[in-house]
Amino acid sequence: MLSYRHAFHAGNHADVLKHLVLVELCRYLGVKDKPFWYIDTHAGAGRYALDSPQAARLGEYRQGIGRLWECADLPRPLADYVDLVRRINPSGRLQAYPGSPLLALWTTRVQDRLWLYERHSREVLRLRETFAGESRRVSVDEGDGFASLKGLLPPAPRRALVLIDPAYEEKGDYGRVVQVLRSAVQRFPGGTYLVWYPQLVRREACELPQRLKRLPVPAWIEVTLRVREPAADGLGMHGSGVWVVNPPWTLHASLQQAMPRLVELLGVDGRAGFTLDGREQ
Repeated sequence: MLSYRHAFHAGNHADVLKHLVLVELCRYLGVKDKPFWYIDTHAGAGRYALDSPQAARLGEYRQGIGRLWECADLPRPLADYVDLVRRINPSGRLQAYPGSPLLALWTTRVQDRLWLYERHSREVLRLRETFAGESRRVSVDEGDGFASLKGLLPPAPRRALVLIDPAYEEKGDYGRVVQVLRSAVQRFPGGTYLVWYPQLVRREACELPQRLKRLPVPAWIEVTLRVREPAADGLGMHGSGVWVVNPPWTLHASLQQAMPRLVELLGVDGRAGFTLDGREQ
């Protein structure tokens, strides 16, 4: 049974990192005139009200996007991301947060297409509401994005950005991410793949980055953001990471520019920091 609802965590430090990278990738792929597909295996609701009971319960956005909201001296990559969040908050008050699909819609072109998958029935209803009127560009399906990915690759335009972003509420998700990504790269080695993962004390989470690095891919970048020391009881997420297959050549420099400032703004204690690693083709 699926219980995870992203509304409780929308706009937190993990979203900030993930969406910073997502915006950079979409911007780069949009430089060429040729269309591309955006494929989201775990799309969520698409947009989140930060004054909802779910978001207000934990208030995680206050330690995430909330800390960037009033900053006027952000590096270009962070400023671009925050400007997109402002688009959903025209009053100037931070009241809503866009999910990955909405950020992808805003950073792609009319010739690009979005394929969105979500298994949670309530989230799918909200996702369809978010993208009502966008049926020519956006396909929303209630289903298993892991299983559906195989049928979309290779994509018709031979260009694609795939976001693999499960909740990891099921222990098997860690292994499935590796299996699905290995299969996807075999079917479409030229695609750009973005995998998000949590930093947790649990063994499966600690092992996932090394399992990803052992995959036979030509080039990758991994960036992590740790906001605090792991809790003594081993509970909770102390950071997160993203792993990008076939990253654009501009991504490393953009992250070098953005990450120190992100640590400064989002760090909770002296253990806060980031890592940036990669392998060129």
